[in-house]
Amino acid sequence: MTSLGQGVEKEKFEERYSRQILFRGIGAEGQRRLAAGRVAIVGCGATGSALASLLARAGVGKLRIIDRDYVEASNLQRQSLFEEKDAAESLPKAIAAARKISAFNSEIVVEAKVEDVVPGNIHGLLEGMDLILDGTDNFETRYLVNDYAVESSLPWIYAAAVGSYGVTLNVLPGKTACLACIFPDAPRGMVETCETSGILNTAVNLVASIAATEAMKLLVGGKAAEHLRKTLWSFDAWTNEVAEISAANPRAGCRACGQRDFVYLAGEGRPHITMCGRNSVQIHERARPIDFFELQLRLEAHGVVRHNEFVLKFWHEPYEMTLFPDGRAIIKGTTDTGVARSLYARYVGS
Repeated sequence: MTSLGQGVEKEKFEERYSRQILFRGIGAEGQRRLAAGRVAIVGCGATGSALASLLARAGVGKLRIIDRDYVEASNLQRQSLFEEKDAAESLPKAIAAARKISAFNSEIVVEAKVEDVVPGNIHGLLEGMDLILDGTDNFETRYLVNDYAVESSLPWIYAAAVGSYGVTLNVLPGKTACLACIFPDAPRGMVETCETSGILNTAVNLVASIAATEAMKLLVGGKAAEHLRKTLWSFDAWTNEVAEISAANPRAGCRACGQRDFVYLAGEGRPHITMCGRNSVQIHERARPIDFFELQLRLEAHGVVRHNEFVLKFWHEPYEMTLFPDGRAIIKGTTDTGVARSLYARYVGS
């Protein structure tokens, strides 16, 4: 690029982010560091889509959005990157998010990965990133991400919201407590979900805003990093209750960052997962290409079928099957993994 062209591009860049550059905590150099930043967002539901939108508008140069699910009408109340057309088409969330982001900031790179993060693919999905952000809905995936981050000495930010409550934690491996330090074991018994307890979109945006700000501090570095929060922070937007737990230091004897026993990272790929509160089971098949056109012809005699290039939807009362090109499927209408496997084998094959 000529010096004139470079000057024009610099002027456009500085104008676009002028209000952020004026902020002393970031400035011109900090904005350039944001533009060089590479962030993976694991899960693009409510919190994940808010995080992706905020960081894309802030000028983070590369976002890798990883999500296994598709857009539904019930998502639209709180998942800010999606619209009614996405739900009508059952568009994968990662694809829909990438399209929306490219419409308001075409100057950054957005990679969409329609995959479920499991031990067998996590290294490939997260390699080359500077930071990992949590947009998931389950502790199993969070512990897996925590294992990967600690093993790789890569910072990540835990974030969650349900009801009117939000919580977030910065994990700086080797410096601060990791997720396993704070929660040695996953919650047991009944766990609140947005399906059982509802969720306020304001709680989502509150926790996402805090996590995104911490992400910017990490990416800007220097003096900005001195202001990183070193607590597990929680806030209830409805009752105004706030709580903080110190996370400044790793816990002695922690399984992950102390003993470096990465049990989640060492685990085998999960054969099936009951989806969080959705009366659904996810089927993990070995990666095999699915010909949607051929499958539609076979399934039309058994129920209603439609597909686009990203998903195939099949309805056979009382079940609904969403099939992805790599063979993965979400069976809705049951939490019985045996029933789900039987339906998959019957209509897709085994």
